[in-house]
Amino acid sequence: MSIVAPGTSVPEFRLKREDGSDFTREDLLGHTTVLVFYPFAFSPVCTDQLQIYEEALEDFAAQGATLYGVSTDASWSQKAFREKLGVSIEQLSDFEPGGMTNRALVIVGPDGVVRWSHLADSPGDLPGVGLIFDGLAASTVS
Repeated sequence: MSIVAPGTSVPEFRLKREDGSDFTREDLLGHTTVLVFYPFAFSPVCTDQLQIYEEALEDFAAQGATLYGVSTDASWSQKAFREKLGVSIEQLSDFEPGGMTNRALVIVGPDGVVRWSHLADSPGDLPGVGLIFDGLAASTVS
């Protein structure tokens, strides 16, 4: 699997929010967004990943970044996962029966252009929170 490269404009897409409303490319415009792609709700690495990122949300916000979790789980499963973990990171569903996303991080600038991206070597690799801060730092360098 490949990942969208920095400098690429984000294509049109449609994901579902927890309440069933759409999340599209338009929702990315005007602010820095970190899309956290994870394979499955309730899996051990995904659980650790979201809990670790939750602890750093204020630091991300201080840098002007908003995080979203994205998986191929159904919205109701993501809602149960978020509530069970006690995290506030909004979850976006790209539901596809039998589908699975790789673990990846994508930072999108306010203009809808990918600024930085990272694809984990395997679904079992947890991208540490420092990697997001490195990505945010790299994405602001002109």
